Amino acid sequence: MIEQDTAAELLNALRLVSIKGRHFREAAVRLLSQLPGYDWSGIYRLEGDHLLLDAFVGEPTEHTKIPVGVGVCGTAVAEDRDVVVADVRTVVNYLSCSAFTRSEIVVLIRKGNTVLGQIDVDGHLPNQFDETDRAFLEEMAQIIAQHWEDQGSA
Repeated sequence: MIEQDTAAELLNALRLVSIKGRHFREAAVRLLSQLPGYDWSGIYRLEGDHLLLDAFVGEPTEHTKIPVGVGVCGTAVAEDRDVVVADVRTVVNYLSCSAFTRSEIVVLIRKGNTVLGQIDVDGHLPNQFDETDRAFLEEMAQIIAQHWEDQGSA
């Protein structure tokens, strides 16, 4: 549950980053990793009917390629909506990245009506994320979309 002042500071810092493409997305997840409770932060890019892990901070995951419709990340794309999960243990098709993860938030990154990818954040406590986190990440997703360039670009 991010504080408004902290959210504003991070968004302003991200707006000052002048690089584009994958390097910008790496800078974005590094900023997210500074937040308390944002224990794993990543950006997946959508390519065809799969999400590919593009940039992340946290423990490595085996889930580097996720089919649309599978897990929280794939379901968000399939249903074209952001997802906040209070307790991942209640999700039937959950893809576990870490035994410590208890909550997750996924926010789609869009350019117009086109989904480019998503921001995925895991927390080690249940109910780690709320509407303030979703609003913050939606604004971050808009900034990321402006710096996206082509898929997987450096």
